[in-house]
Amino acid sequence: MKFNLIDRDNWKRQEIFTHYLNQGTTFSLTAEIEISSLYRKIKQQEYKLYPALLFLMTCVVNSNTAFRTGYNSAGELGYWDKLDPLYTIADSVSESFSAIWTAGTKDFQAFHDSYLSDVENYKDSGQLFPKTPIPEHTFSVSMIPWTSFTGFNLNISSNGNYLLPIITAGKFTTIGDSIYLPLSLQVHHAVCDGYHAGWFMNEVQAMADRAEEWISGIR
Repeated sequence: MKFNLIDRDNWKRQEIFTHYLNQGTTFSLTAEIEISSLYRKIKQQEYKLYPALLFLMTCVVNSNTAFRTGYNSAGELGYWDKLDPLYTIADSVSESFSAIWTAGTKDFQAFHDSYLSDVENYKDSGQLFPKTPIPEHTFSVSMIPWTSFTGFNLNISSNGNYLLPIITAGKFTTIGDSIYLPLSLQVHHAVCDGYHAGWFMNEVQAMADRAEEWISGIR
């Protein structure tokens, strides 16, 4: 995957980047996403919700350079052409979880099939990272299906240069005819502002509302 170097001497974000990188400032934003249309379409077509959410979030992340900006293994600053999701799955062997990745695609059915294959191949491995090597161009997603929440915060104290987003979803709740999913976005202020976090949540909601457009009715 191509990594595009950033020329910091001519980068319009240089001052903001340097300030918040030196401070080590990260922040999180949690919102309730209305997923009624998405959920009903998924059930109608007999797909699984988790890969649908992974597909949706991957599309949004890849739509904005701010969420693809970080350091590569050589310590260079830049942005990836595309990121793939590195996500958690339950592991009954370790009674904990594993984290695996699935290559992203713009075709939902293809991604869903790849997800099912990866989960089948690597479930219950007893390992934290059973699918290796893990590409550099991945962003982290986790699911907490046992509880809903109105706020969530995750801190990485050992790597102040980790700039890519971390996304966490919780248990959805039903209110009347509407279904709401708590979704938390953790970002580094060096590359993302409140504007970007708000944009992310709005785009996730818009794509969930347009589920009919990207979930094909033909199996």
